[in-house]
Amino acid sequence: MSGPDGKPRVLRIALLGCGSVGTQVARLLQEQATDLSLRAGARLELAGIAVRRPSHPRPGVDPSLLTADAMSLATRPDVDIVVEVIGGIEPARSLLLAAMKTGKSVVTANKALLAEQGEEIHAVSRAFGTDLYYEASVAGAIPLLRPLRESLAGDTVRRVLGIVNGTTNFILDRMDTSGADFGESLEEAQALGYAEPDPTADVEGFDAAAKAAILAGLAFHTRVTAADVHREGITEVTAADIASAKVLGRIVKLLAICERSGDGVAVRVHPAMIPRSHPLAAVGGAYNAVFVEAQSAGRLMFYGAGAGGTPTASAVLGDVVAVARNRLAGTRGPDLSTYAELPVLPMGDTLTRYHVSLDVDDRPGVLAPVAEAFARHGVSIQAVRQTSRGEEALLIIVTHVARDAALAATVSELQAFPVVRAVASVMRVEGEEDPS
Repeated sequence: MSGPDGKPRVLRIALLGCGSVGTQVARLLQEQATDLSLRAGARLELAGIAVRRPSHPRPGVDPSLLTADAMSLATRPDVDIVVEVIGGIEPARSLLLAAMKTGKSVVTANKALLAEQGEEIHAVSRAFGTDLYYEASVAGAIPLLRPLRESLAGDTVRRVLGIVNGTTNFILDRMDTSGADFGESLEEAQALGYAEPDPTADVEGFDAAAKAAILAGLAFHTRVTAADVHREGITEVTAADIASAKVLGRIVKLLAICERSGDGVAVRVHPAMIPRSHPLAAVGGAYNAVFVEAQSAGRLMFYGAGAGGTPTASAVLGDVVAVARNRLAGTRGPDLSTYAELPVLPMGDTLTRYHVSLDVDDRPGVLAPVAEAFARHGVSIQAVRQTSRGEEALLIIVTHVARDAALAATVSELQAFPVVRAVASVMRVEGEEDPS
């Protein structure tokens, strides 16, 4: 690990943030220093750690490394690699841009920043010839982004479908196994540390949408931002929805779906029913799993711990070793490819299937006007199931594939029908072949 002058090669790392992930990055850099140095080709030395409150006790972290001046640390002349695990847009954006403009290689786990400001971040990385790696921004420890960006560069990716948020997967899994409602399952997730005190980013789908934008951009060589992603969370999923899915041999999951559709791409995050025979149905707890469907490679599945300090730190350190090798070789990793510039289709143009539950009057002739409403909007019905409940009945309809806008218009019309007491739930169906 010596340089041309015979002196040991040293690469110095600035760590921005020391929360659950940052703490584990600092720990592993120290505990695995010898192995990491041998893999990288140089000694990896922690130059400093930027935190908001340097006086706050951090067991296992050298207090002399702590500083509140993140900008000075990120731009210090003796720093080679900047690792950002702060999260959010600012100050992370300003810190990373300044670091790259002073020639630093950058490793980040910041999905929100990449999904909203990715074009700017990549442009500065390109302009200043610096590395930008972000494997830890999607699906924690799972090696997913580099296979999309590098291993599948010679193939055509058709679809990416998966569970990319552990909090919502834990909640839906508990609802399925225990019969609890959303509120009870969320409280359990918070008690166990799987959900934040303010779970909005997770349960409303913002976290998954940011990850979907990153995945779609890499898979389809197209600029995709979080704003392009159709987003629905799980707060409206009821115990009745879960029970209905069970009767039909399905399970409810929050899915991120990125797919080629005609001359464009469709990117969406929403709860959906999938068959219990589908591999994603078996993904329980806070785990993540992603399917990639490519023209030549076929179906690939990536599964593992999608969050947590130590698993995410594993992905961060993998990137650190990669950029260290590039820096020693005088090269940089592959740039983001957006040559395709495919349009992102509106949700209304996306082809989907629906599972619709209607509370209707329990009398003859109810089904006919309901079926006519679907027909008027060009939506074909695959299956109908009716259960009597006194003076009313529960009517469950599963459709064939149709434009999402046509399905939404059908549901809107049904809400005004005198025979329809309530549209109990509407959920999309994924993961199985449409028999139409």
